[in-house]
Amino acid sequence: MSTANAGLARKLGYNNIRVYLDGEPAWSKANLPTYSTSNFIKTGNVVLVDIRPSAVAVQGRIKGAYSVPYEELEDKLDDVPRNAPIVLYGDEEVMDAVIDVREEGFNFVSLVEGGFTGWLSAGEPVETGPIFNTEIKWVRKLGKGEVSVADFRKAASGEDKDAIIVDARTKEEVAELGIFKNTINIPLDELTSRMNELPKDKKIYVHCSTGARADMAYKELVKHGFNVKFLLLNISDAECDCEIIRP
Repeated sequence: MSTANAGLARKLGYNNIRVYLDGEPAWSKANLPTYSTSNFIKTGNVVLVDIRPSAVAVQGRIKGAYSVPYEELEDKLDDVPRNAPIVLYGDEEVMDAVIDVREEGFNFVSLVEGGFTGWLSAGEPVETGPIFNTEIKWVRKLGKGEVSVADFRKAASGEDKDAIIVDARTKEEVAELGIFKNTINIPLDELTSRMNELPKDKKIYVHCSTGARADMAYKELVKHGFNVKFLLLNISDAECDCEIIRP
């Protein structure tokens, strides 16, 4: 996020904003942890995994968590889509697990802050007894304002003539990585001054690199009466599978 984007975030109602210029990709590359909020863990469409030994998990675990001991984790994640949000908790090996899962291609990997002990101390829901939740299953569910990958692909390929795509990444990112077909590049920090370039009689699908900036652009465009949705997906994910015009 640039400082200009931070200004837009403030305009959208966010407070206490700080800018980390290198962004989440650099944070993850440095093998630093991120933490999910308790509300996201309880209500989000996430894969919550307890990587402690089963004998420990049976005595108490976060409600709804899959019990997958660390040594089994890689195999159990084989068939899980790489855009699934993975939330882990365990003991001393938990950061090793984060690194392993990121190296397997998962883009959204976070931790339960304080682990099971922190969750329990906060009075959050737990369960005990026999474990039946060991085979990980995850199906993508669209949130408010999200466009499906299938509909996004139709716009990018030109099959859907009533939709256009807005790329909210910076010009530098586009110059380095290319741009999808049928796409207008309007960086997030230029959006308010360039809305006149966008039609109100067509569907608009916004994307960035992972979805965060696209979400912000979506909220701003909705306020101005546009028929808009955003793509919450890392565009390097194989699921995207859209033709890219290279520099």
